[in-house]
Amino acid sequence: MTQDVEMKDHPTASHSVSSALPSTLQHLKEIASLIETGSHTKEVRRIVRAVRLTFGLRRKLTAPLLSAFLDFALQPGSESHARLSSFLPKEDEHDMEVDTATSAVQTPAKHLLPELEMYCYLLVLLFLIDQKKYDEAKACSSASINRLKTLNRRTLDVLASRLYFYYSYSYELTGDLAEIRGNLLALHRIATLHHDELGQETLLNLLLRNYLHYNLYDQAEKLRSKAPRFEAHSNQQFCRYLFYLGKIRTIQLEYTDAKESLLQAARKAPIAARGFRIQCNKWAILVRLLLGEIPERTVFMQKGMEKALRPYFELTNAVRIGELELFRTVAEKFASTFSTDKTHNLIVRLRHNVIRTGLRNISISYSRISLADVAEKLRLNSETPVADAESIVAKAIRDGAIDATLDHANGCMVSKETGDIYSTNEPQIAFHSRIAFCLNMHNEAVRALRYPPNTQKEKESAEKRRERQQQEQELAKHIAEEDDDDF
Repeated sequence: MTQDVEMKDHPTASHSVSSALPSTLQHLKEIASLIETGSHTKEVRRIVRAVRLTFGLRRKLTAPLLSAFLDFALQPGSESHARLSSFLPKEDEHDMEVDTATSAVQTPAKHLLPELEMYCYLLVLLFLIDQKKYDEAKACSSASINRLKTLNRRTLDVLASRLYFYYSYSYELTGDLAEIRGNLLALHRIATLHHDELGQETLLNLLLRNYLHYNLYDQAEKLRSKAPRFEAHSNQQFCRYLFYLGKIRTIQLEYTDAKESLLQAARKAPIAARGFRIQCNKWAILVRLLLGEIPERTVFMQKGMEKALRPYFELTNAVRIGELELFRTVAEKFASTFSTDKTHNLIVRLRHNVIRTGLRNISISYSRISLADVAEKLRLNSETPVADAESIVAKAIRDGAIDATLDHANGCMVSKETGDIYSTNEPQIAFHSRIAFCLNMHNEAVRALRYPPNTQKEKESAEKRRERQQQEQELAKHIAEEDDDDF
């Protein structure tokens, strides 16, 4: 008996390495079947679900696995099969044995669907990017885009949007974004003519990212203002659009609109997209500082963001105190970080806000102070500090930053008494902005509601109900993985 048990356990252990491949391959075959069903029934939601399931298997993709799947999904010897196989590395002897062991259960597809072909391009492209083979990824993405240009099927829109993204991403990884700008514009024009709204949304964001990568803010704004806009189809693409819009508005000195766009992008972004949310918060902090606001400490203490936002926390502290020397120290200390984030120009703009904050603190503390003392407290290191202090105070009074008057004869600043803020319209304006925000959030939540099918008109069978419930459970399971992969 003991010898019989040992003989049963031994072959199971010997095949433990190769058992992982058939299971993943079987999952890919099920996804391919889902894509075929969606293509024949014209149900885009099935293809969306197939893409979500794919990103859950992304880390399990290997060269022999993809080779086996290509043999299953594509006709061996076809042009697309030969092209995609050329991007995969050659299999070694062990992988060949595993492949032949699993090839016995493979059945080639009866008819080659464009959706399946594009899905194979997406799988190979994901594998090449994960393996850091960027030159091969560029060639594969270019081939997929050339193939997409010859197709016009609405069931391809979801796969096409993913291929557009990785097409741009592969060129960005090699520093060649400028090469594909004309091609992206042509693809956007094609998507507009085909009424592919998801493709338009994705390509517009890719073009904005392309322009902003090279600091071409004027061209980005011209494109954004003339491109057609419609209701967002993808939350991730809408978040990216808001982020790029916020950056453009910031450079154009439209800080109020920029603040609204950046904060909305940070709120709408999924929790798993930590890097994207960090970038949104960095720009939002600087915009609020340029508006004269001081962000709350909780903004810098968000989970997983403390280290990344530390330079901006120290910068905010310097602006809050209004000490020019501390501001210079922080700017020099984290100069490399600000240059990497491309926020150095905004830091230069903040110098005036630091002086204005310090001047506001002085006007509150002193009812009358000489301009020489103002220059000393602001630490104005110039040849004529008194004259500079006088011009700074005059500009602050004209802009309404401080409530004071200049006594030119005696060379001093005279502050006025502060009145009761509740006698002004500021509390009403603050309440109005909060109420408008709550109403806007309520309206967006109502528009995002999904209603169950009308059971009065047609009663679904028990089998269909079980299938629908299973699909809803899988959708809820993979929605977090999709958000993570998109960012």
